[in-house]
Amino acid sequence: MKQQMKKLTLICMLTIALALPSCAPAAEEARLTVVCTTYPIYLFASSITQGVEGVAVERLDTGSTSCLHDYTLSMADMKKLERADMIAINGAGLEEFLEDALAASDAVVIDCSEGIELLENLSHHHEDGEEDHDGHDHGHWDPHYWMDPANGRIMARNLLDGIAAQDSDHLEEYVGNFWHADGVLLSCETSIQNLMMEFRPRMGEFPGLITFHDGFQYFARACDVPLLAAIEEEAGSEASAREIVEITQLVKEYNIPVIFTEVNGSDATAKAISRETGCQIAQLSMVMDGPMESDDLDTGLLNHYFALYQNAVTMINGFAGESVVPKG
Repeated sequence: MKQQMKKLTLICMLTIALALPSCAPAAEEARLTVVCTTYPIYLFASSITQGVEGVAVERLDTGSTSCLHDYTLSMADMKKLERADMIAINGAGLEEFLEDALAASDAVVIDCSEGIELLENLSHHHEDGEEDHDGHDHGHWDPHYWMDPANGRIMARNLLDGIAAQDSDHLEEYVGNFWHADGVLLSCETSIQNLMMEFRPRMGEFPGLITFHDGFQYFARACDVPLLAAIEEEAGSEASAREIVEITQLVKEYNIPVIFTEVNGSDATAKAISRETGCQIAQLSMVMDGPMESDDLDTGLLNHYFALYQNAVTMINGFAGESVVPKG
């Protein structure tokens, strides 16, 4: 009888516990809500605020698209922006879709591009009178600076400064988290540099990268390799005839063994050039999406920059013509 009573009591306690709300503060109950426009910013902000009570970090659903120039805010995005105390943006012209929402918002804006040495946008070097395939300007500056781990450290510092300014009571926690995250990012940066130094001799003659997304300029610089050409090719908007001829000539002239597309991007033109020249096609990641939750401070950041490390592995193996670097 006592055993049955204990069992019944346990069942009742579990039922009550499941019915209770979570101990973690919901976004609308948080005293400070930070909404991030991209996945990398979300990871850095989550790392800096981890363990600080009452802070909620959310992100917009921008990981669902390859090119943010065509992104449209969803209703879920709008609700997040409405309850945001702070909005952390990539800047450098990436968030054109956010201009009206920012103008109507009272939230504090953190521009993660502050202090970063921006590179000029290489895509679409048109002749006079020639326009982009998609009919809009991608801006003067290349906004894909998170593809260089060194820039990730500056982004994290910008987030620390912005968040701590609004919540100075928890400054010590934020600073401690920042220095830990900075160490993780520095380790990732060093790992990529060491990888390139070790395996560059195995790559043979290396004229440079040809990519079918304009977002790999900072990655190429981080790896200390030239970028011969970068074409922003989006679904339903293929490269121009002139661009196809130029890329085909480059591949033949330099005997380039591999060209690179973006994981979620179009590969139509790359396939056509591959058929014409015999070169291979490999995929590189823009690291625009990934898991939302991590169990510890390091996991999300390591996953993010492990993807950049894998980009370097893919590039080395592509030019070596064999798997000289293990992917695992």
